[in-house]
Amino acid sequence: MGTTWTNSNLGYPRLGENREWKRALESYWGEKISKDDFLKEMKELRLGYLQKQRDAGVSFIPAGDFSFYDHILDTALMFGFIPERFQGEPDSLTTYFNMARGTDKAPACEMTKWFNTNYHYIVPEIGDITPVLKENKPLHDYKEAKEELDIDTRPVLIGPFTFLKLSKGYDSSEFETKLDELLPLYVKVLQQLQEAGASWVQIDEPSLVPTLTKEDLRFVQKTYDTFAREIPEMSIMLQTYFEGIEYYEDITALPVEGIGLDFVHGLEKNKAALEKHGFPKDKTLGVGVIDGRNIWRADLKEKEALLKKIDEAAPEADKVIQPSCSLLHVPVTKTLETKLDGILYGALSFADEKLKEITTLTDRMNGGSAEQALDENQKALQVFAETYRQQSADLTKQREALPSERDLPFAERQKYQDEKWELPLLPTTTIGSFPQTKEVRVARQQFRKGEKSPAAYQEFVRGKIKEWIDIQEDIGLDVLVHGEFERNDMVEFFGEKLNGFAFTSFGWVQSYGSRCVKPPVIYDDVTFAEPMTVEESRYAQSLTDKPVKGMLTGPVTILNWSFERDDIPRRETAFQIAVALSQEVQALEEAGIDMIQVDEPAVREGLPLKREEWNEYLDWSVLAFRLATSNVKPSTQIHTHMCYSEFQDMIESIRALDADVISIETSRSHGELIESFETAVYDKGIGLGVYDIHSPRIPSVEEMKDMIDRALQVLPADLFWINPDCGLKTRNTPETIDSLKNMVQAARESRESRKLPTS
Repeated sequence: MGTTWTNSNLGYPRLGENREWKRALESYWGEKISKDDFLKEMKELRLGYLQKQRDAGVSFIPAGDFSFYDHILDTALMFGFIPERFQGEPDSLTTYFNMARGTDKAPACEMTKWFNTNYHYIVPEIGDITPVLKENKPLHDYKEAKEELDIDTRPVLIGPFTFLKLSKGYDSSEFETKLDELLPLYVKVLQQLQEAGASWVQIDEPSLVPTLTKEDLRFVQKTYDTFAREIPEMSIMLQTYFEGIEYYEDITALPVEGIGLDFVHGLEKNKAALEKHGFPKDKTLGVGVIDGRNIWRADLKEKEALLKKIDEAAPEADKVIQPSCSLLHVPVTKTLETKLDGILYGALSFADEKLKEITTLTDRMNGGSAEQALDENQKALQVFAETYRQQSADLTKQREALPSERDLPFAERQKYQDEKWELPLLPTTTIGSFPQTKEVRVARQQFRKGEKSPAAYQEFVRGKIKEWIDIQEDIGLDVLVHGEFERNDMVEFFGEKLNGFAFTSFGWVQSYGSRCVKPPVIYDDVTFAEPMTVEESRYAQSLTDKPVKGMLTGPVTILNWSFERDDIPRRETAFQIAVALSQEVQALEEAGIDMIQVDEPAVREGLPLKREEWNEYLDWSVLAFRLATSNVKPSTQIHTHMCYSEFQDMIESIRALDADVISIETSRSHGELIESFETAVYDKGIGLGVYDIHSPRIPSVEEMKDMIDRALQVLPADLFWINPDCGLKTRNTPETIDSLKNMVQAARESRESRKLPTS
């Protein structure tokens, strides 16, 4: 055994065990609590999280990972990257939330996925803004922890290379200029931390794991050479995660005191590089062996064996056992999950339990026994493995029996569909959900608690469906939806009705802002039980002569937005879900629902971070979608929806889905996606979301018409649909109605200006 092992955490969930963080945010936004009360509640949460980590035995506790909304937005505001449309507010907190959520006059900053996770960050707008250090947030949090709790934390901040890579509003040729403007400010931040007593700082550079160029490497070298020269006594832990790093030898030679590597999702690449090239003996190696992105218990004996191999490859380096990434991506604690099956419960590990796994491994690697913990760990994993299946031969046979392509190509299907539907050019529709008001949430809760009978709940849901069918007809939409009032979440709803899924009571994680999701747990083979959406869809269709879309969530999105088994290939689970969904698609078609939307908003976020691995993932993702949707008549129109897709990156795969109509979120990027169609031809129906549903502002007719007009410069009118950029469940009723009225009017004016048929 080599040197002494210590441990660290890289970040802790913000939400709180009972979503206290979310409630405080929404109470402040709703003016139910004052700014002072809000800040007081946030401080209590922040300090409580630090105390929990100290009590768990964590050696290096992060400070600065806590945020009121998003850590990238924090960094943008810290360095003064405030777009002009948000300047002028005297209160920095107001400015902060305006950038995240938008105002009546200013659209919110763009929001997109954090690497290949389901967390969203606010994209900084660099433009021609000259950065200034407005507030040293890590310094504030470091001092607070020291003064209030006497904890000497390790401040965390996003590295300048990653921050710029994730930003927009400048040309790639300006990268070095922007970096040169930022580096002195980072130096100032680090100097102030050093003066306050911080001996270590964690600088997160996850952008070192996607494919890099030699020029990128030069920028990274320049950054850390600058830090070493300007603040030589500051110990920097350069932290990477989500995959293996590029240019291992160059990165490990950087003038920093420590480098953190992901030995879960980057295990193969990082371990091979470590064994081949070794590790500098004068640096600390952060060993990320506990999965920070999934909720399964680690096999501690397996992890111990891995740590011993790492020790052999880097015998003289100090080593720190830690999660593979921040624990932001997992729920807080499993101790509240009293309703779960005992065997499944034993196989789970949330944030607090992962900290215990880290301290147990630290004890083992330092010569401690921890035999009781290891025995309990091994027994729980063995019972789980013996109880739940891994792959079913019957499901493989079902998959092989399904068609993987439509009977006719799109051009021929389109003739059948045009004849059947007789829609106007530029047809208007929505993505699926309508406002989940307090009334809806209370009724669902009463039903779940047994306080409302199934019959009474069905009557309530039908009442909401009828209300919104009438509203949609009054607004003048061309293709309607039933509103999804019976659904709590687009993945959880289907997971509850398919075999193989389990659901937690408090397993919440942050998606964006105060928006939280409770991902289902896929613990067994996924199979179809009975029709899931037919009843509501058929009822909605009976209320109108206009087409009503059936609404399903696609197999890859269900997979990506669930906590899936980590001992089964992801593609196999996707195929199981696809087989089950194909049976639902057939049930809808048999019930007379001939427009069916199978949403895949999460396809792009599942892309591997290494481009050379994209094709394999996209191939099986496309196959899963086609397995779910191909066994239908030519006249049945298949729709899908995708979020924040950089269309040009995967246009061939999107085309290969062979959906009749695809809608793509574009509004937060202010129509930039339209640029991709100027060079790439798309020959199927497409709807580019013409307004942002994540912001409470009501877009004007002119604003939406401008986006439509620009799209029609590069897209044929006979293939173009008009819709919001996502579902409307998070919006309130008045703003939803007003926004949709403006959208329909914008479509009418666009038709009239081009002398297109209006009906």
